[in-house]
Order: sequence, then structure tokens, then C-alpha cells
Amino acid sequence: MNVAGRFSVVLVLVVLLFLFANPVRTVPAGNVGVVDFFGRVSERTLPSGVNFVVPFARVRRMSVQTQQMKEVMDTPSSEGLNVHLEVSVIFHLEPTKAVDVYRSVGDDYPSVLLEPVVRSAVREVTSSNPAKALYSPERDKMSSDISRYVVQGVQDRGITVERVLLRDVQLPRSIQEAIQAKLGAEQEAARMEFVLQKERQEAERKSIEADGIAKFQKIVSEGISENLLRWKGIEATRDLATSQNAKVVVVGSGKDGLPIILGGDTLSTAR
Repeated sequence: MNVAGRFSVVLVLVVLLFLFANPVRTVPAGNVGVVDFFGRVSERTLPSGVNFVVPFARVRRMSVQTQQMKEVMDTPSSEGLNVHLEVSVIFHLEPTKAVDVYRSVGDDYPSVLLEPVVRSAVREVTSSNPAKALYSPERDKMSSDISRYVVQGVQDRGITVERVLLRDVQLPRSIQEAIQAKLGAEQEAARMEFVLQKERQEAERKSIEADGIAKFQKIVSEGISENLLRWKGIEATRDLATSQNAKVVVVGSGKDGLPIILGGDTLSTAR
């Protein structure tokens, strides 16, 4: 084999070796690549896209997207009652901490770092609160307390906790019925208080109305005198006497001194 032939063979072998070593790696979107060359981890992470690496090096993909971890557990309340909870943790890995997390924990960091912290935080919070708090506005406060404990436990390890949610809560049936009965009694008491308040307001309105009518009647009665009534009678008699449509005859006077007005038919009968 001549020199050109040997060179061609060597070139083919080099190309095959290069392809076998796979120096071109693709990192999917939402991930960073950690380069591990026979146990030596590079300080630089690979961005998403096509990257060239040292031949025979391994590239571990670490997701930096928002992820969700669900945790289902039974934990005691402050009264010692077992509460069944389903907790969801929304989190993501900090890209700048990916190498440190891979070195110290590996790519299974959610179950190694996050899960134990979440379970511990849930037990800590639920054991400090009564079971009824999970069925009241205090539930949001418990969720915030759990989130605070989890953040404190993992924020220095490269994991950012976005939110912690209490998705499902189950108590023993007897406790649920007792809580529902108590809540129903409280709502009924609030309804009755509203009804009583409305009745008190109605009674107060009627009292004010009656007081106003009494004052009005007093004012009217004090303003009407005997002389005023006699004068009004005289005015009415004068109006009747001067009316073109009235046929009247004065035949005497009443006990108050006012004329007695009779119609034409009465006069005719008298004659």
C-alpha cells in the first residue's frame, strides 16, 4: 500500500473515531448541559442548542424549566389527628447553580433535596395548627408558612421555589362532620343576628314614624281654636250663599251661631 493509501486509511479511522467520540452535542431548550469528562466536571455549563465538547465527554442535561412536584402524605395536626394532604411545589433550578447541584447531589435533585424539605415543612406547620384551620381562611396562612420553610431549606442549594399549594385535604369523616356542623351553626347564628338587626332597625323606624305623627297631631290640635272653626264656618256659608249654582235659604242659626243652609227641595216641602 502506497503512502496515499495509508493516509486515506488513517484519515478514515480518525473520522470514525471522531464520530464515535461524538464531540457535537445538542442541549434541548429549557435545559443546560453539564460536561462530565471521566469524573471531571467543567465549571461552564452548555447553553441550549448545538455545542462542541471534548471527545468522549458526557453531557448531563439539567432542566431549568418550571417544574411541579406532588407530595401526598399523612401528617398529624396539633390535636393529634391524622390529616391526609396533597401538596404541590412549583420550582425551578437556577442555571448558574446547575454545576454545583450536579456535583453535590446529581440530576435527581428534586427527590434528594426538595422532597425531604417539603415533608418536614408540612409536618412542622400542620403539627402547630388545629385540623379545623385547613377548612378556614387560615389555610392560606398555613400554605404561606410551608412555602417559607421550604424556601429557607433549599434556596442556598440552587433551587428556587415559586409557590407551594395545598391541593387536597382529607380529615376523618367524624371530624369533617363535626367541623361542617360547627360551621353551619356559626352561619345560622350570623343569619339570625342579621334578622334581629333588621327587626331592630324596623322597630326603630316605626318608633320614629309614630313620634313624628304624634308631634304633627299635637301641632295641628294646638293651632285649631273654637274661634278659628267659627270663622271657617262663616267663610263656607258666604261661599255657598254667593254661589250661582247653589239655591239656599237661611232659616235660622245653629248652636254655634252659624246659619243653617237648606236646599230648595227642603223649602218647598216646608211650604
